[in-house]
Amino acid sequence: MKRFEEKNSRLVYSTEQGRTCPVCKKNINRCTCSKKSPQRAGDGIARVGRSTKGRKGKGVTVVTGIPENDGQLKQIAKTLKQKCGSGGTVKNGTIEIQGDHRDLLVSELKGMGYTVRLSGG
Repeated sequence: MKRFEEKNSRLVYSTEQGRTCPVCKKNINRCTCSKKSPQRAGDGIARVGRSTKGRKGKGVTVVTGIPENDGQLKQIAKTLKQKCGSGGTVKNGTIEIQGDHRDLLVSELKGMGYTVRLSGG
């Protein structure tokens, strides 16, 4: 009866093992020991456009296609937000800056060494 004496024992009957992490033995979806943010796949061209979809008519400038991982995207977004003097966020590998700052962002991204194109209308 040793297994019932352990305070942290959570014995559950299952007919299937499922996918578990070999290091921490947790479910593969909940594993945090080997999560590394992968580098985004892209063609290396930063596309700068404007979007109002899902924002009740408020416009944001969207930068996509920068092939960096999430940590580097957040640092780039921080620099761009400071240059524009406005807020923004990083969502799903895209940088969103509040307001219409396409021309300023194109010049800043070119200064950072990226190939930049305007997208949209």
